[in-house]
Amino acid sequence: MHGSAPDIYGRNIANPIAMIWCGAMMLDFLGHADAHDAVVAAIEHCLVDGPRTPDMGGTASTTDAGTAIVALIASRSAASH
Repeated sequence: MHGSAPDIYGRNIANPIAMIWCGAMMLDFLGHADAHDAVVAAIEHCLVDGPRTPDMGGTASTTDAGTAIVALIASRSAASH
């Protein structure tokens, strides 16, 4: 299959940003603009400051990148309450 990346299967190095961004777009479509904005802001922060997966010149794992995005969303949410 084109685009399935079998060469990185099971190595925990895939970039999770596209999948997370799709979730943000779904939130926006469903009318949750604040949640969308929080997710996109976290993605943008990671794109600028890291952590980055190997495809973006970094050394972070898929788990590291996803966990960082979750932590940024949580910190933004905590700051707004």
